Amino acid sequence: MSDLGHVLILAGGLSYEREVSIRSGRRVAEVLRAAGVDVETRDADATLVPGVLADPPDAVFVTLHGGAGEDGAIRSVLELLDVPYVGATPDACRVAFDKPTAKAVVRSWGLNTPDSVALPKETFHDLGATAVLARIIDRLGLPLFVKPSRGGSALGASMVRTAEELPAAMVGCFAYGDTALIERYVQGVEVAVSVVDLGDGPVALPPVEIVPDRGVYDYAARYTAGQTEFFAPARLSREATEACAGMAVAAHTALGLRDISRTDLIVDADGKPYFLEVNVAPGMTETSLLPMAAEAAGRDLGTLCKGLLELAAARG
Repeated sequence: MSDLGHVLILAGGLSYEREVSIRSGRRVAEVLRAAGVDVETRDADATLVPGVLADPPDAVFVTLHGGAGEDGAIRSVLELLDVPYVGATPDACRVAFDKPTAKAVVRSWGLNTPDSVALPKETFHDLGATAVLARIIDRLGLPLFVKPSRGGSALGASMVRTAEELPAAMVGCFAYGDTALIERYVQGVEVAVSVVDLGDGPVALPPVEIVPDRGVYDYAARYTAGQTEFFAPARLSREATEACAGMAVAAHTALGLRDISRTDLIVDADGKPYFLEVNVAPGMTETSLLPMAAEAAGRDLGTLCKGLLELAAARG
């Protein structure tokens, strides 16, 4: 058995991504048990604080997606409980989880990111939807990509190819959040680059190329086996691969992240990557990208997760 002792996995929660989180937690529990770690899984509910106080874990692996799992709230509670955990601090989470803020930070570091505008629902309504949307198209052009400023799993996200499609895309986006991020769509290869840091500095795993059958990497394409084709490593030139790795590590560093992250990028026809967003609690399901990247790098997922937990426990 591992020297870690008691490890707690947090999975579930009350966000729109609850079911994905449960699947991620189940997968992490399986690989950790295979690596000889004593694992307990808990939901982020009213039993969490009394349970942790009664039986404090040596470390926590957070597999909560969206909402409190990635905005720093749950991590703040873990710090109040003096429990070490894998991943970014609450302050770093708050910056990374808000996509417009994260884009502004990485742009200040000189990283490429598509032009965009963040529009709260109140502004959209108060200033007149028709006039505002017309100015967005004049400024950013078409096609566009619309998504909630906070959240993940492509919930509320959609491609906009014509001006007539934009109002419906905004309505769909506002169903999942109060602020929409409208971004100039960059045509190219969609890749995800996971970054891990086991104590020697952040290292990028091989990029994973994403080719959805229907052309859009939406919720169904992400979590339904067979709806998306993946290439790990991505079919990129050596120069583009190195550029993607460098951008993911730079974003991880610029945003003050820790231990683990996943950066989503688009690589254009010239091999130039563009930062889209970063995830501080990457998915760990059977169709998730970080496990694919670990396998492509020849790393055992259970050993990797165990190493991250050992690092967190040492901090504690």
